[in-house]
Amino acid sequence: MISNTLAVGIQGIQDGMVGMDNAARKIARGGTDGPQGTAEGAGSLVEPIVDLKIYERSVEASAQVVKTADETLGTLLDIMA
Repeated sequence: MISNTLAVGIQGIQDGMVGMDNAARKIARGGTDGPQGTAEGAGSLVEPIVDLKIYERSVEASAQVVKTADETLGTLLDIMA
């Protein structure tokens, strides 16, 4: 059960990092989807910036899952020792 929880947490971190990388690439392109200097070009940055923040929170939550599973495993090992 604990190892499954660890695996889910680690997978969440990996997925979040991939999402952050993709969002950062879109931001780095600088809204090149629309005409430069227009609201359309700037507006294309809104979605990847929001996505970046969502993925950041996802990674933080997954890291907390891993931390909690690690602490639980440590407690179980202490009890059994």
